[in-house]
Amino acid sequence: MNKSFFPVRSILWTTLCASMGLLCVNVAMAQASASTAAVTPIRQADFIVAVVNSEPITNREVQVMRQRLANDAAARGDNTPEASELTRAAVEQLINEKAQLQQAKEAGIKIETEAIDQAELNVASSNQLSREDMHKRLAQEGMSVGTFREQLRTQLLLARLREREVEGRVRVSDLDVEQFLSEQIKAQAAQVPAQLNLGMVLIAVPDNSTASALQALGERAADVARRAQAGENFAELAKAFSQTPDRGANGGEMGLRPADRYPELFTEATRLLKAGEVSAPVRSAAGFHILKVLERRQVTTLLVNQTRARHILLRPSAQLSQAQAVAKLSEIRQALVSGKSDFAALARAMSQDGSAEQGGDLGWANPGMFVPEFEQVMNRLRPGQIAEPLVSRFGVHLIEVTDRRNAPMSDQEQRTLARSALREKKLDEAYAAWVEDIRGRAYVEMREPPQ
Repeated sequence: MNKSFFPVRSILWTTLCASMGLLCVNVAMAQASASTAAVTPIRQADFIVAVVNSEPITNREVQVMRQRLANDAAARGDNTPEASELTRAAVEQLINEKAQLQQAKEAGIKIETEAIDQAELNVASSNQLSREDMHKRLAQEGMSVGTFREQLRTQLLLARLREREVEGRVRVSDLDVEQFLSEQIKAQAAQVPAQLNLGMVLIAVPDNSTASALQALGERAADVARRAQAGENFAELAKAFSQTPDRGANGGEMGLRPADRYPELFTEATRLLKAGEVSAPVRSAAGFHILKVLERRQVTTLLVNQTRARHILLRPSAQLSQAQAVAKLSEIRQALVSGKSDFAALARAMSQDGSAEQGGDLGWANPGMFVPEFEQVMNRLRPGQIAEPLVSRFGVHLIEVTDRRNAPMSDQEQRTLARSALREKKLDEAYAAWVEDIRGRAYVEMREPPQ
């Protein structure tokens, strides 16, 4: 797996998702659409539901779109809308698509046969099928290859139009990036505890101390606190007075750690103190504590959840079909899960990837470093878990996640993330405005259904 393959931003259309300039269409969705069309009663004559700039939208098209939208909702885990709402949404979607396709035609945008061929290959790969198997499955569901390729052509045409009309409008300034990062860091700081290093002098209170002894110990603690607050060397005071097990040998320093790893009594006593300030004595079951804030580090950089994984890659060839590669890796997985084989040794011996020399190790990876089909499977794995064989555009993979961590991002990584997120947001806004503009300029006539 080449870590230089970064997914390129694209808008998710109804059945189209572009990543790295490649197409990914959900075959099951297309099958459902075909099935819906196939089960429409023959005795029910089709009729026109609406006209968009003299081009009709038929009831049959609406029913197919209804099913497509229902599948979209199911794929997202959403509840399927009510029938009337689904019909209204289907009609609106078709009106928008018709108006956009008409604009694409006026603009002279064309889709080459080679682009459709590549899209078809990508669809098959993303669904872990060969092109021939995908054609068979579509035929089983009542959709011809020609119809499916026409759907691909339409979606590519719409995507190309939107790229031309929308993406060129979006600009992200350096000021936008700075403001975004500032907001994100503040939001993260509210969720991630500050790093805190405290110094402590403990005036111990023995069990069963008398009231007079307790008063004397309290006065001694108050005197140490006053001296520390006046600027006297805290480390020397700790060595002289602290009754911790190490007798203040390290100057009372307890070490930099997340604030929530200190006792709540300590964090509350120092919550309003700045670095260098000393608290008044606070009482616990152990005695009186005088606390100094030696260092307080707030989150100043964004953290990213990184994954470390390794894989074995087999590339289908004339000697090894995709099905054979899947079967072979399935056997290897069983051997690995049962503890009979070593992953790194097998990767070095048989993986057809540059990571083979490292035992298949891909190193620490940020989100978006691998192609979507690989990353989706990887993200579902727990450390130590091995996935079933995965077919990607590069071949067949056996993936194991070895570790996960939250790591600070470099300045460049932060700015890249910010620019990408802002561009996504602005593209969504620009796309919504563009759709509304196209819809507003189209002549739309709604028709009543026949009685």
